[in-house]
Amino acid sequence: MKTLLIGEYREGKLLDSTYELLGFAGQMSAETSMLLVGSETQLPTYSGTLYLAEAATCGEYNPGLHKKLILEAVQKESPDLIVFLHSSYGWDLAPRVAAALKAAQISEVIAITDGGFEVGCCNAKMRRTVKPATAQAVLTIQAGAFPVLQSGGTPNIQKLTAAGDCTLEFVGYEPAEKKDIDLAKAEVIVSAGRGIGKKDNVPAIQALAKALGGELGASRPVVDAGWVEHSHQVGTTGQTVSPKLYVACGISGAIQHLAGMKKSDFIIAINKDKDAPIGEIADVLVVADVMQFVPALTAKVLR
Repeated sequence: MKTLLIGEYREGKLLDSTYELLGFAGQMSAETSMLLVGSETQLPTYSGTLYLAEAATCGEYNPGLHKKLILEAVQKESPDLIVFLHSSYGWDLAPRVAAALKAAQISEVIAITDGGFEVGCCNAKMRRTVKPATAQAVLTIQAGAFPVLQSGGTPNIQKLTAAGDCTLEFVGYEPAEKKDIDLAKAEVIVSAGRGIGKKDNVPAIQALAKALGGELGASRPVVDAGWVEHSHQVGTTGQTVSPKLYVACGISGAIQHLAGMKKSDFIIAINKDKDAPIGEIADVLVVADVMQFVPALTAKVLR
């Protein structure tokens, strides 16, 4: 199995998420090569072949030129899989490359199974396994779904150049909207999930957060339901956090949420389902009714 990994470079820096591509390839025991539109001053610690195009001339994002560069690397390597991160860069480029190659595309892969790839469905409430129907396939992998892997060494650089016009003009990056609360700075976060039952139960979760000297977090379903403001959302469509303590209350553990908090130093999960996915990464899993356990825990903390 051969993979061509598409690294990412933004605002003059190699993105650390590029190493998640190596984690994916490592789980497949796949042979790897990599393509990066970036700079020789920001090279990955990687001992394989690196197809490098200068962002100074090709632009940090130019879909027409970047597609040409990827297709040139594909022609040289003949990979079975062309793998992007599931990011704004990957969302845009992956279908362009798949269409040009007449190859299957599988988006937002969260795990590898025998002969296939696991992806979320039904708003991440379920998972399904899919297999490409073509010999060559294009994938995007979900942020945080695969471990960061730095293989070490110095890449064997193969320079690429591309020329041509593009109907799109890259004008720069727009800063994210300022949040009411910056959870990334919080040392303790207590998050509410759908398992708390209703909006009226949010204050009980907030009370535990206050008792622990922390901040209130929330999963996407809670925010979508209007129970908590979006500024408190943790996950790939919210904030990525790494507190010293993360308490997940009634959160089952969809991959999008786990990607946003799995780097927390210590994770406590409270869930009545002993098989909830969040239990796989929790340091402590409390199997209990969250709305019975949380008030009791808060009372103990306040004593």
